[in-house]
Amino acid sequence: MKSQPALFEAHEIRRVYDEATEIWWFSVVDIVQVLTQQPDYQTARKYWNKLKERLGKEGSESVTNCHRLKLPAADGKNYLTDVATAETLLRLVQSVPSPKAEPIKLWLAKVGYERMQEMADPARSLDRARETWQKHGRSEKWIQQRMTGQETRNKLTDYWANHDIKEGEEYAILTNIIHQEWAEVDVKAHKAMKGLQTQNLRDHMSEAELIFTALAELSTRQIAESMEATGMNENESAAKTGGGIARKARLELEGKTGKRVVSAENYLPPARKKLGQK
Repeated sequence: MKSQPALFEAHEIRRVYDEATEIWWFSVVDIVQVLTQQPDYQTARKYWNKLKERLGKEGSESVTNCHRLKLPAADGKNYLTDVATAETLLRLVQSVPSPKAEPIKLWLAKVGYERMQEMADPARSLDRARETWQKHGRSEKWIQQRMTGQETRNKLTDYWANHDIKEGEEYAILTNIIHQEWAEVDVKAHKAMKGLQTQNLRDHMSEAELIFTALAELSTRQIAESMEATGMNENESAAKTGGGIARKARLELEGKTGKRVVSAENYLPPARKKLGQK
């Protein structure tokens, strides 16, 4: 299964794709958070728990059809989360009184159709990502760096997958080590600095942050390849060394410019910036 967030307006909806069944599974809490227009994730989660209990007592098939899969959370770790298909979510939407109900139903249908297009032509997914970033005001230079960084990231995770690193928790551990080494702040703290919750940190990085993240991951992969690192211990060593190379470059740049690379800057909409920067 592959985890890949999607955007509904300015909200990030976590989802995972089951390649065996060719089905998208969406985070129910993320959908409920949008429907209830609740900025606090934990409040939305409590709302869903109460709704799930009520629907369960009523014998609703919607609750029965929900599953639990591991999805990345705000702290960068993966946790079991209630997920459902677009079909099941369309039924659940009816149980939440909200002016967002109709727009999100149309969005769910659109996401399903887009996936069918992407399976026929994978280049469409890249074009769609570019269009989304453009709509959110990203510069062409930023978009190119984001896509280049993603390619670098994919090559690193491909290496991990072939050298006894388990997707999910172990990927997250190594990613955090690399980040801690180059930025001298871990993923969770960096997200908190930017006022992010479930949003993807990389989508809110500056051009410089993206470049140093890519340098750290490129260095990690090449070092791992040179030592034929296998398993967690050897790849942890490569991650620390690779991140350290990017840290040295960052410190040198900061020394020359007098400006910190790691910052609280983000691309949140104005209303959500205020919520995240209380």
